Parts: sequence; C-alpha cells; structure tokens
Amino acid sequence: MNMIEAINSAMDVAMERDPMVTVLGEDVGYFGGVFRATAGLQKKYGKTRVFDTPITECGIAGVAVGMAAYGLRPVPEIQFADYIYPALDQLVSEAARLRYRSAGEFTAPITVRSPFGGGIFGGQTHSQSPEGIFTHVSGLKTVIPSTPYDAKGLLIAAIEDNDPVIFFEPKRIYNGPFDGHYDRPISPWSKHEGSEVPEGYYTVPLGKAAVRREGGDVTILAYGTMVHVVLGVVNDLGIDAEVIDLRTLLPLDIETIDASVMKTGRCVVVHEATRTSGFGAELAALVQERCFYHLEAPVARVTGFDTPYPHSLEWAYFPGPVRIGKALKRILED
Repeated sequence: MNMIEAINSAMDVAMERDPMVTVLGEDVGYFGGVFRATAGLQKKYGKTRVFDTPITECGIAGVAVGMAAYGLRPVPEIQFADYIYPALDQLVSEAARLRYRSAGEFTAPITVRSPFGGGIFGGQTHSQSPEGIFTHVSGLKTVIPSTPYDAKGLLIAAIEDNDPVIFFEPKRIYNGPFDGHYDRPISPWSKHEGSEVPEGYYTVPLGKAAVRREGGDVTILAYGTMVHVVLGVVNDLGIDAEVIDLRTLLPLDIETIDASVMKTGRCVVVHEATRTSGFGAELAALVQERCFYHLEAPVARVTGFDTPYPHSLEWAYFPGPVRIGKALKRILED
C-alpha cells in the first residue's frame, strides 16, 4: 500500500471494529476526500457515519468535541493543515482540556487528520507545517508517520486513544517517498520496509520512535518526509549516521533519543517547518539538557526558512541534500 491506501485501510478497520467511530469533514463522503483518503467509506458505512460538512473548520472541530463527549470516536478531517487555525480554539480550549476540566468524567477521543507540509506546489495556503503549535498544547498528542505501515498502525492507535490526537499526514509522500530530487526514488529502504501493510488490524504504539538506520558517528532526528530525505543524504555521502524517526512528537520517545545521542556524541535535527520556535528547538534543548556531557559538538538544526512559504521556490525551501550534507560535515568536523 501507499500511505493514502494505508490511511484509508486504517479508518476502514477502525470503523468495522467499533460502531462509535465516525468520519466527518469537507468532501470526505461521496467524493472520498481531496486526496481520496476516505474513498469508499461512505458507501460501505453510510451517510450517518461518514458525512460531509460545510467549509467551517471551527464547526468541524466543535462538532467533533460534542460527539466525543457524547461517547463517539470522531475522526474529523481538516482538508489542509493550513486551514486548521480557525479550529484552534475548539481544539486547544475544549478538546485538549475536556478530561481535566471534567475531572475525568468526559474524554475527548478525537483524531484530527490533516495533510501537511509541501510537495505539491501549494504555496502559502496549502503547504504549511504547523506541528509546533500543537506540541505546545498540554492535553494534545501529535503524530506524524513516515511510512504506510506506520500510518495505518499509528492511525488505528490514535483512534482508539481516549485523548485528542492531531494526526498530520505528509502529503509529499502520500504516493511514495522521494528525496530532494523530483525524479529519483529514495533509498532502497523505502521500497521494502514500511510499504508492506497488513490488510487487517494492528497498531503501532504512540510515543515510540523507530531507529531507521543504526550508526555511530551522529544522531539525526527527523519525522515525516524528512526521514526519507535524511536517509537518502546519509546513504549518498556514506556517513555512519543513526537516523531516528520520531513518529510521535507528543508523547516523545526521549529514551530512544538519549540512548542514541549518548552513543554518537553528536545530534542534528531536521524538519520542514520554519526554524524559529519549530519543534527542532525543543528537541535541541532536550538533548542539550539531558546529554550535555556526552556531546562532542553543538546540536545542529536544518529546517525551513523563517519566511512565508514560497510558491515557486518550494524545493529550495525544503531541507535538502545540500543543506543537510553541509550540516553533517560541519558537525562531524567539530
């Protein structure tokens, strides 16, 4: 399966197992979603469990909060992560705090799916990476898969979780991973690991990172599309890097990060979002606080730029082989 098919399969499995699982959002019903992630679900489960909504993100999130408090397990789709901001108040002030405000009497088992990041030349309104906003909010969990296998397992786990989960889907690798070049598939890793997806039920636990490549010279922390880009770079350069796919930003698998950095003595963080206040800043601070006496060089970050998202210069905005390669060479020389 590719990632779209795996996500569709996850919702199908979850809906078949639990009649309380409900899918809602713009164009998710008859049309099957703008990326076809919900294709066939309304036909199989009916219009009461898979239904279209008006174009109102705050309404989608608000309805989902009410459904969750009532006992359902809603899976709302925000068509693009760029349009999630009108829903912030409902997600931050209501969903994230419902369990705490009610002393556990109510929960908010909501899984908000949304395509995020670049890769389709969508410009400023279809390509943003707002994960840092949600990792700042206590009570929310934030998940970003990098493979079809993980996408399905993590999504089922998120739907079954009793707390609200923001599930960002990197659309650049919806149909298969590529590195910084348009025409070249990424390393052989992506062709056979992660694309073999079982048809039935399984889960990938939230809060557990995956070591995609073992190494001894430097630890690279990445998630989503950047995992594939990083793997391509280190394979091309022949660097003995340990590549950790975070998979879940919150809860964060800090133990796996600690063990790797204490082994390698160096750390590079790579993400597509803007640099200032990006999640990489939190990762760099944690590594410095916890692994300071093991570090041989300062923690480095390779990120998007602190500019509005460029439409025509999208590929230059991404952390790619040149910028990642320079950071790795620089940190290995320190």
